[in-house]
Amino acid sequence: RSPTVTGVQTCALPILYKNIKYEINEGLAAVTVNRPEALNALNMDVLDELYDVFGKIASDDEVRAVIVTGEGRSFVAGADIAQMSKLSPLEGRMMMQKGHDVMNRIEQLPKAVIAAVNGFALGGGCELAMACDIRIASEKAKFGQPEVGLGIIPGFGGTQRLSRLVGKGMAEYLILTAEMIDAAEAHRIGLVERVVAPEDLMEIAEKTAKTIMSKAPIAVAAAISAVNDGFDMDLKSASRFEVESSVACFASDDKAEGMGAFLEKRTAEFKNK
Repeated sequence: RSPTVTGVQTCALPILYKNIKYEINEGLAAVTVNRPEALNALNMDVLDELYDVFGKIASDDEVRAVIVTGEGRSFVAGADIAQMSKLSPLEGRMMMQKGHDVMNRIEQLPKAVIAAVNGFALGGGCELAMACDIRIASEKAKFGQPEVGLGIIPGFGGTQRLSRLVGKGMAEYLILTAEMIDAAEAHRIGLVERVVAPEDLMEIAEKTAKTIMSKAPIAVAAAISAVNDGFDMDLKSASRFEVESSVACFASDDKAEGMGAFLEKRTAEFKNK
């Protein structure tokens, strides 16, 4: 059975794509790469569609969180080698830049993005998962960066995000050996946050998303920015950035509602919950 978010219905004005499914239900968006005949491999058309849909998500105030997954038995099995094999260096540069643009747009989204990894997450698929805030993997999921065996290197941000998630030595081991690892090993090294039974994957991803959606949206956005932007700063600069981000939260209605609800022993009702 293909993974779906429970009860998701298409938005009132459906946005139709050829290679992805985009659905929204009560503020939770589901983005599903939908090329099962190619194990959801990323070609230029898919990258264009992902870039477009995450632009729409960024500007849609009704969307509070996103789940990214793949149709069928694969998350994303990599970039489309059939297409890449025909690219000139200039065309290759254009594809790599587009991949970076997509991953950066996902990573910089001020809303939580959860990768629900249901199968192969190789090459560009692993890079797509790493661009998300949280990775939840099926026990059947497989991860890897096989590019050096194809005469290239990870080109959608893999050499950078992988080292930041698992450390320089482990990142180089996985990239240079092109070894494919299972979900348990991915969890051990810090590449994924949770491993669950395949039949529970989408339910747990949705539960996680809804937990985040119940929190103050301004604080969630500020926390995502503080973690992502502060990661590349020195500690002193990152600490100053955190203070300023905290001050912005103190100026919000969400702060008054959240703290008021705590003191009054009731459930907070944030304005765009």
